Amino acid sequence: MSSNRGMTATPHSHGEHTEQRLMDVEIKASYAEDLLDSLNQLVARQQEQIDLLLREVSRLRQRGEPEPAAGGVRDPRDELPPHY
Repeated sequence: MSSNRGMTATPHSHGEHTEQRLMDVEIKASYAEDLLDSLNQLVARQQEQIDLLLREVSRLRQRGEPEPAAGGVRDPRDELPPHY
């Protein structure tokens, strides 16, 4: 007869293993929740900045500053050299 001592997990150690795995999953979920909150705040700030920039562009257009025409005359002094 051969002995299987040490080869099988006792119900107690299996329960401890399951509990540890559950704690690991809860910790990962908590980190994911924190990351999601941080990313949501970042997106909200970026949207505020986009809205501000859109209002600024609209305000500048209303001031009546002419936009450069698509085929209009360009002043070479306003353009960067090709190596920039």
